[in-house]
Amino acid sequence: MQLRNTLTCAAFAIMVVGIPLVPRSQAENAMPTVAGAPPKLFESLGISVPDTKLARDAAQVIRNSEGDLLFQHSMRVYCWAALAGKRKGLMFDPELLFVAAMFHDYGLTAGYGESHLRYEVDGANAARAFLESKGISEASRQKVWLAIALHTTNGISPHLYPIAVLLAEAANMDLVGAGFNDFNAAQRSAVEGAYPRPPEFAEGFLQALYESLKHRPETTQGTGLADVLAYKDPNFRRRDFSSLMRTSPWVAGP
Repeated sequence: MQLRNTLTCAAFAIMVVGIPLVPRSQAENAMPTVAGAPPKLFESLGISVPDTKLARDAAQVIRNSEGDLLFQHSMRVYCWAALAGKRKGLMFDPELLFVAAMFHDYGLTAGYGESHLRYEVDGANAARAFLESKGISEASRQKVWLAIALHTTNGISPHLYPIAVLLAEAANMDLVGAGFNDFNAAQRSAVEGAYPRPPEFAEGFLQALYESLKHRPETTQGTGLADVLAYKDPNFRRRDFSSLMRTSPWVAGP
C-alpha cells in the first residue's frame, strides 16, 4: 500500500510539473477568471474566491482534468461553504477550503479508471500531493485530506474542524439541497449566476459517479454511493452487514 501511495503521489507530481514550489507567503495576486465571473462578483455577499497563486494553480489542475459539470459543481461547493462559514462565524483558511472544494470530486476523473480505493480517498491523496508540491505544512495537508476523504460519510465531518464541516455541508447543499433555505435568494442567485447549475445536473452527476464507481462497487458500501449503483445497475446488490455477522467464520466455523 505504501508503494502504491508513493507511485500515486509521483504520478500526480508529474501532472503538475511546471507549477513552481512557492511558500504561501509568496502567493501572487493573480487569480484568473476560471469560470465566468471574477472574485469581485461576490463582494456584496462578503465572500470571494481566494485571489492567490495557490488557488489559481488548484483551479487550473481541476479545470484541466474535469468536465464543465464537475468543475462548476466544485466552484459552487466552495461558494456555499464560504457563505455557510461566514453565516456561522467560523474561522477557516479560505485557500485550504478552496483546495478542498476543488479536489473533493477529483477521484471521479478518468485517471482513476483502474483505482480500487474509495474515490474520496483518491481525491484526498491528490489534494495532499498538490499541497505538498507547494510547500504547504503537513498539518494543513492532513486537514484537507480528512475533509475530502470524509465528505460523503455523514455524521463525522460536523464534529471536526471548520474546513471539514463546511465542505461536507456545501457538497450536500449542491447535490440534494440540504440547508437550501439557510441561503437567501440573493446568495443562491449570485452563486448560480457565476457557476450555473443546469437542469440536467442531477442526472449528469449521477452518471459521472456511476462511470467512476462501477468497476469498484465494493468502495460504495456504507455510503449513499451504493444508492447510485443500485439506481444505475439493477444487478447491483448491497452488502448486508447482518448477513456477514450471521454467516461469519465465528458462526459457521473454519
